[in-house]
Amino acid sequence: MDLAERRRRLVARAGSLVAVIAAWMFMWYRRRMLAPPAVTYGPMLERDRVRAEQLRFIYHSDDVQCVELLRMKRAPFFQLCDLFRSRQLLRDSIHTSIEEQVAMFLLVVGHNLRFRCIKMTFRRSIETISRYFREVLYAVGELRNKMIVPPSTAVPAKIRNSRRWYPYFKDCIGAIDGTHVLARVPASQRAAFLGRKGTTTQNVLAAVDFDLRFTYVLAGWGGSAHDALILADALEREDGLRVPQGKFYLADAGYAVRPGFLPPFRGTRYHLREFGARTPQNARELFNLRHSSLRVTVERAFG
Repeated sequence: MDLAERRRRLVARAGSLVAVIAAWMFMWYRRRMLAPPAVTYGPMLERDRVRAEQLRFIYHSDDVQCVELLRMKRAPFFQLCDLFRSRQLLRDSIHTSIEEQVAMFLLVVGHNLRFRCIKMTFRRSIETISRYFREVLYAVGELRNKMIVPPSTAVPAKIRNSRRWYPYFKDCIGAIDGTHVLARVPASQRAAFLGRKGTTTQNVLAAVDFDLRFTYVLAGWGGSAHDALILADALEREDGLRVPQGKFYLADAGYAVRPGFLPPFRGTRYHLREFGARTPQNARELFNLRHSSLRVTVERAFG
């Protein structure tokens, strides 16, 4: 192939390339001219700045403020967020961190707030808050096997190191009680869920050890159900509450005496405020006072 032929082919290829580039530029220009105008938004800088200040106040203040807002101290809050992150139950997004997602959830459940009430705090839409609430709720459910563990059969340190309770309560592994949680139910089921205070609630049974760790939780019963009935159901379930041989839980006077559960004496002073300046006058009063001071663990766990 001579030099002239090579030059002719090179010129032809260059011409083809120029034609392709020109056609692409024409199509790009035409699409841009015919495309609808882009939606423009107002500046987001101020909104982001206010949101950052609100979040900094919520979980970077002292423990007192953090407990009032999120119902937990700063260290457990960040440990919970790190747990979600390490287990990949939640993910940081471009605009929302895991800490903000969890803070939204805790504000709602800790204070029984509606999404509309916190949208100005986080400068988020109701849809965004609802979406992250569901994601955090699912993540919390996935931690059930970590957060709710069977009780230890060893003597609790709180009892072993106290002359008030050892050796009398050495076989005690925790305390049980019921707590009422507000619930929304269809009108046809309202009567079954109507609690003592005239609101619809669930009566949730929980067992707690003396390190404030939940060892069993049963939810779903209506607010009108008696605590003893719920306990009987928990014991009959295949995956229900199990008491190790020779051990027992402390219970209040609403429960009957039965193997594995120890209520106080009825008709006898029980709570510390009932004694006032007087000391226990007999063995039953002394037992009830010790029983009350130990069973208060479950009340502390409920908050």
